[in-house]
Amino acid sequence: MTQRIGVRELREKFSLFLEASETIEVTRHGQTIGFFIPIPKQPGQAQREALLEAGKRMDDELIRLGLKEDDLLEEFRQWRQHRSHAT
Repeated sequence: MTQRIGVRELREKFSLFLEASETIEVTRHGQTIGFFIPIPKQPGQAQREALLEAGKRMDDELIRLGLKEDDLLEEFRQWRQHRSHAT
């Protein structure tokens, strides 16, 4: 389950969201600008396992939003290439 909040609310309640266990979709003016995916480390759980769980949550979000990882990677590569040529 994903909670959707605005940037202002995230700022105001940031310390509470750091303790969250669910993914948070962050919006600005109604448009998604990012995700906060907590890595809830359980007692005795290795850091690697916690990171893998966060990755699974991100995969779930990509599916929910109808996005493909390959498409995002290509957009990111293009953005980096454009950014490196602009400087």
